[in-house]
Amino acid sequence: MSTNIENLIIIGSGPAGLTAAIYSSRARLNPLMIEGEEAGGQLMLTTEVENYPGFEHGVTGSELIDLMKKQAARFGTRFLTKNVSKVDFTQRPFKVWVGSQEHLAKSIIISTGASAKYLGLPSEKAYMNKGVSACATCDGAFFKNLEVAVVGGGDTAMEEAQFLTRFASAVHVIHRRDSFRASKIMAERVLKNPKIKVIWNSEVIEVQGDGKSVNNLRLRNIQDQSLSDLKVQGLFLAIGHKPNTDIFKEFIHLHDNGYMKTVPGTSKTNIPGIFAAGDVQDHVYRQAVTAAGSGCMAAIDCERWLEAEEHT
Repeated sequence: MSTNIENLIIIGSGPAGLTAAIYSSRARLNPLMIEGEEAGGQLMLTTEVENYPGFEHGVTGSELIDLMKKQAARFGTRFLTKNVSKVDFTQRPFKVWVGSQEHLAKSIIISTGASAKYLGLPSEKAYMNKGVSACATCDGAFFKNLEVAVVGGGDTAMEEAQFLTRFASAVHVIHRRDSFRASKIMAERVLKNPKIKVIWNSEVIEVQGDGKSVNNLRLRNIQDQSLSDLKVQGLFLAIGHKPNTDIFKEFIHLHDNGYMKTVPGTSKTNIPGIFAAGDVQDHVYRQAVTAAGSGCMAAIDCERWLEAEEHT
């Protein structure tokens, strides 16, 4: 057990956590970031980022994370590239374990993000960033005048399909059932859009390509088990995200969908001294730039809270 009590431990290392680290280290809080073994979050799965301000010609996800990390390190952030195994937020100082090693902290910023849900196909994994994506807003512009497919039947799938019609020549929505789960108005917009074609009662069983990019999807009809091919150059998964909140749910209040609750307009959770930033609490926007903004909020909220604590 460490007897040293950190001012701040940041758990998670995507744009939210790294922005929080930049702000809090500049404020002389000397934060410890436990960045996880898969450091960098969802941006590490994105090849080209064209919509992050300040990069006129785009930047790769890994480059953007690397630059943020170097900036945080320059101001004194310390990094531990391991996973948090458990926490205890019942009393202060808060306790965070990495394996058997215990760390104590006056405050915590949770920025563990969310993970996109995938179909679980080996071929899907093989073509990640080679035509397979879980973010139309991030990657849609790369499919100008190409045919793409969207898997899903909820509001997210409807939004993604509508968005993709701005770029793609045709969008095929593949759904396992014979009706959408989406709200009526969202479903109607998709069904009325001439660029969108719906393939009902079907599932993707294999993603095919030339090794460099996707060129075909193997589909199976759930009702009669018949197989068919769909010639597309892109596959977008819109079957939801799972926030990475499992180790915190005993302590932090969550919404029904698993995302952390924060006081509106702030990063404050139900526990004073614990803050949440980025996709772990944002199920609406889920963008690198909004995550970075909420990381800034969390660092400022935390700094002000620590200052107030010292004067009480």
